[in-house]
Parts: sequence; structure tokens; C-alpha cells
Amino acid sequence: MNFNGIISLLLACIEFLLLFNLLIFIEKNRVNIIAMLMIALLAAYQSMEFLMCQVGLQDSFYPFLAFVIIGFLPPLNLLLALTLTRNINLKPKWFLIFIPAVTFSIYYLFVIPEFAVTSCTVLYASYHYPLGDLFGAFYYLPVFISIILFARFIPKTDDKKKKILAKVLLFGSIFISLPVLLGFTLMFLKNYSIISAMESIMCKFAFIYAVCLSFICLYNSPFNDERNYFKYLFNNK
Repeated sequence: MNFNGIISLLLACIEFLLLFNLLIFIEKNRVNIIAMLMIALLAAYQSMEFLMCQVGLQDSFYPFLAFVIIGFLPPLNLLLALTLTRNINLKPKWFLIFIPAVTFSIYYLFVIPEFAVTSCTVLYASYHYPLGDLFGAFYYLPVFISIILFARFIPKTDDKKKKILAKVLLFGSIFISLPVLLGFTLMFLKNYSIISAMESIMCKFAFIYAVCLSFICLYNSPFNDERNYFKYLFNNK
């Protein structure tokens, strides 16, 4: 029996469940809205991967759509980092962060036939797509900038709440970067097996990041009674 893409379905279901819970219970402030949007995109990508690998929707349009979806995750993460760590009004400049993602999405519209799902496994999918190296550079750079912002912010802030949120997001950002470090290490050793599946593997690791995002949404909301558990836990240490 073919189980390709089944892990993607499992993760998509959990992420949609997390998102549904957050939409009902949390406060809709800027940080939480960005976090929920990221969870929604992660769930959407996992759903697309399941449809491509298990249902068989492998026309070029579907991997193109999957890459458009995940292309907006790194700039959203950077926007989340800037919003949390800078404490400034980002309205005049925030859209600049998304220029690379928008540019790639527009360019890819004209080369959709070049997209292809080259292989599927239970855990991940591999793709062929144009400008892979350039896309990868613009994809990973915002993640690394976010790590730097969180790492510099944590020892400087006296806001205990923001410090905890930044620590959780720093852990999540480092965790999703582990496949990138492994992939580039193998690439220097002339092994390119992971590079073609890097985005898919990162999104699997990003399930942990979705859990981190769910935590910060809950911790960043003024709940009462038992839903205040996280705040009592950290504030009483």
C-alpha cells in the first residue's frame, strides 16, 4: 500500500486543529495574527503535499502553488521577529520584507511548466523548479536574520513576557534551520540528495515551530482561569 504523503496529512490535520483552537480562544493582536497566518500557511502546504503525493495531483500548477505558499513563510517569520523585538511602528516599511516572495511568485507564474514533483516518500517530497539556488538564498536569509534578532533581543530586554516569547521563537527558528545546515554540509561533500527536498523537510521540522507559535499565541493572550496556566508557570519561577 502506498503511504506517500501520509505524514503530511497528519501534520496538516494537527496544524488546522491548532489554528481552529487559536481562532476561537486567543486575542487577535499583531503578534498573534502573524503567528496564526504562519500556521495556516504551514497547514496549507502540508495539505498540498498530501494531494500531490497521495492523491496524485502532480500537474505543474500544484508544486507551483505549494512554492508560492511556503515562499511567504520566511518573510512572515521576519515580520514576527521585528514586531516582537523592535517595538516600533512597522507600517511604512513592512511590505518591503515581502518583495522577494512577491517577485518570485510573479516570475514563477510565467514558468509554471518547469515545476515538477520528482519524487515522493512517506516523509517528504522532492521538486524541480527554476532558480532553485536564488530562491533558496531568499528563503533562508530571513530565517537567519530572525535568529539573530531573537538572540540579540533576549539578553537586552527587561520585559519578562517578551523574553519568554523570544526564547520560544529562537528555539523554533534554530530547530527548523537544522535541515539547512545538514543540507549545505552534505552539498559541500558533493551529496545533493537533501537539497531538492529541503523546503519539504523544513516544513516537516516546522511542525514543531507551529507548536511554538501556538504557545506564544496562548501566552500572549489575556486568558482567565485554567488557560492562564502558562503565565502562572513562568511568572512563579
